[in-house]
Amino acid sequence: MTRRLLAPIIGIITFLALWEGFVRVMHVRRFILRAPSTALRHLWDFRSGYLSGAWITIQHSLLGLAFALAAAILVGAALASNHFLQKAVQPVLTLVQVTPWFAYVSSVVVWLGFGTAPALFMVTLVCLPAYVFATVDGMHSVEPAALELLASVDARRSEVLWRLRLPAALPGLFTTTRFNYGLSLAAAYYVEGANGASEGLGSIGRKAASSSSKQAPDAVWAAVFAVATLGVVGLLLLSWLERVLLHWHAGQRVQDR
Repeated sequence: MTRRLLAPIIGIITFLALWEGFVRVMHVRRFILRAPSTALRHLWDFRSGYLSGAWITIQHSLLGLAFALAAAILVGAALASNHFLQKAVQPVLTLVQVTPWFAYVSSVVVWLGFGTAPALFMVTLVCLPAYVFATVDGMHSVEPAALELLASVDARRSEVLWRLRLPAALPGLFTTTRFNYGLSLAAAYYVEGANGASEGLGSIGRKAASSSSKQAPDAVWAAVFAVATLGVVGLLLLSWLERVLLHWHAGQRVQDR
């Protein structure tokens, strides 16, 4: 347990130390790249504003993830039970996944208005395809013998879904959440900076980027560090939650050795 907690801390400290050393030794110009110590100092000095912004951003991120996951389970269950429907919908999901979403953020803002709505919509949209793919693959990974066993006792479709198919999809959904969580933070940050509302870390970063003050670059990098901190903490909590909920899975038993 101690090694598991120390490993990510050591990795982050080493990365920041190398970054700091590179900026100082190579004398990188301040407008190109800030040293971590500079950004972190600014983040601490103005921590109240960044904490308020982080609270808004994490709400946008987690709520959007929850909406995407709920929708993906419903859509994925339908696709897993109908091969034709699966083949018909997969290209649409791929199209959504590969389209550069930041290109149409302004249209979404015009459609939904300023504030929370466009942020939640965009986070849900960009996270949905990966969740659907993971759900379908997981539900298809069920052992045929287990399906035959439930069929032998005349189990209903809903029972097969909740007792067999959904548990089989959980490991893949947790893995996908690791990817989607970072994507949700990026989408929330970008939309917050584009929707004209004065809330969230994205709004702080946008205002700083458009300012000509001497501290503006520090504020931008501080916002980036704040988002990165949310990402690291969230992923650590997600790993803990996965170990708790999937303690029965073989993959977790291997990691615990």
